[in-house]
Amino acid sequence: MGKVSGLKLTEIADQIAQAALNAVRPERLVAESVIREGRSLIIGGQQLNLGYFEKINLVSIGKAGKLLAESLIPLIEDKLNLGVITGSESYQQSGILYYYPAAHPLPDRWSVEAGQKAYELALSSGEKDLFLMLISGGGSSHLCLPEKEVSLEEKRNLTEMLLKTGADIKELNTVRKHISRIKGGRLAKAAWPAKIINLVISDVIGNDLESIASGPTWFDSTTFGDAIAVMEKYGLRDICPSGVWKVLQEGYRGLRSETLKKGDRVLDQVSSVIIGDNLKAIYAAKQVARQLDLETIVLTSEDSGEARIVAADYIKKMIDFGRKVQEQRRAFCLLAGGELTVTVKGRGLGGRNTEFVLAGLIEILKHQLEFQGFNWLVVSLATDGRDGPTDSAGAWISPETLERVRMKNLSPEKYLENNDSYHFFKEAEGLLTTGPTGTNVMDLRFFLLVPRES
Repeated sequence: MGKVSGLKLTEIADQIAQAALNAVRPERLVAESVIREGRSLIIGGQQLNLGYFEKINLVSIGKAGKLLAESLIPLIEDKLNLGVITGSESYQQSGILYYYPAAHPLPDRWSVEAGQKAYELALSSGEKDLFLMLISGGGSSHLCLPEKEVSLEEKRNLTEMLLKTGADIKELNTVRKHISRIKGGRLAKAAWPAKIINLVISDVIGNDLESIASGPTWFDSTTFGDAIAVMEKYGLRDICPSGVWKVLQEGYRGLRSETLKKGDRVLDQVSSVIIGDNLKAIYAAKQVARQLDLETIVLTSEDSGEARIVAADYIKKMIDFGRKVQEQRRAFCLLAGGELTVTVKGRGLGGRNTEFVLAGLIEILKHQLEFQGFNWLVVSLATDGRDGPTDSAGAWISPETLERVRMKNLSPEKYLENNDSYHFFKEAEGLLTTGPTGTNVMDLRFFLLVPRES
């Protein structure tokens, strides 16, 4: 087993996680994707003659917003007119740069002020201007400008309702785009005919540009009818905020303009470059795991579905690989990524990662005999460092966790029933705490399986 035998599984997991997060740090991604050579700016292989543009306007949003902007600005500061940046700890104006605090998952007044400033900046952009849009996960709540009929409180209530029902990110954004003045390509409409380039760190499955930060400068294939269908699917029609329902109904009847659609002339001026995503983080993790002599297998980078259901499927995979570990005396690392959902029915505290690991623990307890022939560790973490409305990034479990559960007489099933995975792992000493990472490429999961030493 080479290097594996000299390390604890927690140490191995830490090295893998650090490699994954380092690979998608904004400053690294910008350095890999953007080059300045004289009057030329090369973005993802596309060469721009900065001599043509009168000025550059910059909007940088999401959990990587601040680091993305600060990494790019030194390359364009001679042409930069004004910048709107979200993801800061507090509001501040520094010369031509406006920094706005991060609000997530619910927008706040700073989100609206940032949205208004970005909208005004887009409207002020002309044909010989370059509008740089730096986009990362969390941008939907960081940049918010609802239709006038929708109050901020109604927008917050709507978002909270959809999150608690277990609606996925695409469904959530379908509704948000149709009550906004800037989402769903509307910001691109405002900036037209300026040249728009989107530099994107993806936090959605399949790197769908329509969904990342609700696609402010990309086309949208959903409609008002789709937004209404989402509300009805989750039984929210009768409790929907009145302003929201008014906008959706008027849009459905053709009394309001739709979001930007594919083929619109506005898109002739728009190009996008994905500079970081979940798969990039997974490949970095894979490289380190292999350096540690682990047989490494990438299962997927497109996890989706209810966390507790998906967890049960992964434990079945672990049992299958556990047999190989014992038969072949090889150490395995299984890697996966994506973004799961949680339908909240209890009153506890937790996120999709802690709920996934808790549900996985319950499955392992049902099959303890099949896990006794090898050592194992399960980790699930949010790459932004925040798992749902908690201060943890996720959780981990190992055979030692099972022992703590027995010693403290904890009932995993009761905690799961109450959606209280955070407090369970606080008791079981399995919380992962990284603090904000400054990036966001969905979630990562590691499953380590190592033969027991004879």
